[in-house]
Amino acid sequence: MRSVRILGVGMGPQHVTPEVAEALRSVDYVIAAEKSSADPLLDVRREICRLHGDIPVVAVPDPARDREDPKDYPGAVADWHEARVAAYLEVLSSRPGDVAFLVWGDPSLYDSTIRIVSSLQERTELEYDVLPGVSAPQLLAARHRIVLHEVGRPLHVTTGRLLREAVDAGLDNIAVMLNARLDLAGLEDWTIWWGANLGAPDEALVAGRVGDVIDDIEKARAAVKDHAGWVMDVYLIRKPS
Repeated sequence: MRSVRILGVGMGPQHVTPEVAEALRSVDYVIAAEKSSADPLLDVRREICRLHGDIPVVAVPDPARDREDPKDYPGAVADWHEARVAAYLEVLSSRPGDVAFLVWGDPSLYDSTIRIVSSLQERTELEYDVLPGVSAPQLLAARHRIVLHEVGRPLHVTTGRLLREAVDAGLDNIAVMLNARLDLAGLEDWTIWWGANLGAPDEALVAGRVGDVIDDIEKARAAVKDHAGWVMDVYLIRKPS
């Protein structure tokens, strides 16, 4: 029975836990999506593999996905996942051995790897396990030296495209991930703790009243993207009490 290990690696080699490192050394190779010919996140995965036993990395060109806010967003994501399953199945069919997927952040939070491996299991013999990693909201809280919720209060975690839905529902302490763009109009009096490319050399942090710091966030976001070629940001936004 082939073993597949889904390993959370946080935001880079510095966040790889001993448990994950041991699991990585147990596999024959790693499958990793290649977003482009110059993919910095693929480079980070390769460095992690180099540090923990020179594990071979099989780079699989990532299928295209409609990212321009399609009308049927769940359908677009489902099609993308299906294309990924087909691409990874080709690798598994042609290359024996145990496999790992290295998940940016933690596999439990806005990541598709568990769903994809579960779909693979329906089509080929394998067993899989999941090991956690440092998530982006955890690192955001640590960098800003905050607790993600006030005493006895809830935290709502959502995506940038669903932020308005959360605000309209009356939620007032929201961690936001997967931001294609920032749209904080009408929330000028809320407090924001924002971070981009957390754990990377070009990490950027901004905090304050939204109306006072939104321009600083936009400039920092653009600078990070220009420097790194990519930007992955997360923020906590809280309504004043």
